[in-house]
Amino acid sequence: MSIRPVKKTSVARPAMEGAGVHLHRVFGFGDTKPFDPFLMMDDFRNDHPNQYSKGFPWHPHRGIETITYVLKGTVAHADSLGNFGDLSDGDIQWMTAGSGIIHQEMPKGDKNGHMHGFQLWANLPSADKMTTPRYQDIKSKEIRILEEDDGSKIKVIAGNFKGVKGPVDNILADPHYLDIFVPAGMSKRFPFDTYRQGFAYIFEGSARFDGASNPVGVKVEKEYDGREVEIRDLSGNRTLVLFDRGDEVVVHAGPKGVRFLLISGKPLKEPVAWHGPIVMNTQAELQQAIKELNNGTFIKTGSAGYGY
Repeated sequence: MSIRPVKKTSVARPAMEGAGVHLHRVFGFGDTKPFDPFLMMDDFRNDHPNQYSKGFPWHPHRGIETITYVLKGTVAHADSLGNFGDLSDGDIQWMTAGSGIIHQEMPKGDKNGHMHGFQLWANLPSADKMTTPRYQDIKSKEIRILEEDDGSKIKVIAGNFKGVKGPVDNILADPHYLDIFVPAGMSKRFPFDTYRQGFAYIFEGSARFDGASNPVGVKVEKEYDGREVEIRDLSGNRTLVLFDRGDEVVVHAGPKGVRFLLISGKPLKEPVAWHGPIVMNTQAELQQAIKELNNGTFIKTGSAGYGY
């Protein structure tokens, strides 16, 4: 087995989207090659309703898939095809925008005002840019959690981990999407297909990944299980860890344990023409999409009525 070295670490930066939603941009709107087939990821954890309640009013998507994972709170969604509903604690929505959809996402938060979650964008192959739009709404009770003897917990959202298959399926990017907790002071190995590109995103606790040449963090000393241990170069909340090639990832959890997303996909290696929520392969295709959006022919399937 070869350990995947860490190509890059970075910390999510504050950003504002929608009608004034304060969030943190993990990556996106830059060079897409290092993350291919993924385009963008936002961390929308926020405990102040006045910073997210205006949400994301009606907006279009074409040529991509959006993956929304809610940790706390509720997101109400509706679209131009007549779909609507709520995503709550632990729920996943995998939306294949395909040929075009117009939708809105309105965060409500929980009783304490917490609105926590992530949205990831995955690119569609050129041959499937204009596929029929599709939703997969997955409730938290449908997502299996593998609990291991060392106290680790692995929630399998998409892909397969040790024979446990995630409920999200038939996704063109063939993603693996895991939500992982590793207890304090523990080290853990995770297999990783060498032909995939992928990353980890820490959102609770801290950790160190093997192969980090320029780690982010500080030296920490702690007594664990009666022994004094020293953990160097820990990366903490909102840290993105982008991996190079290899077939396993090794993580060493910090003094409070670590929880992180481990996400990978098969690179498309195709040109990207990107304008906001529309992602095509050429500028001509992009201009055509914008023209259709302006003249009312953007929606190819179902009703174009919305605004209810």
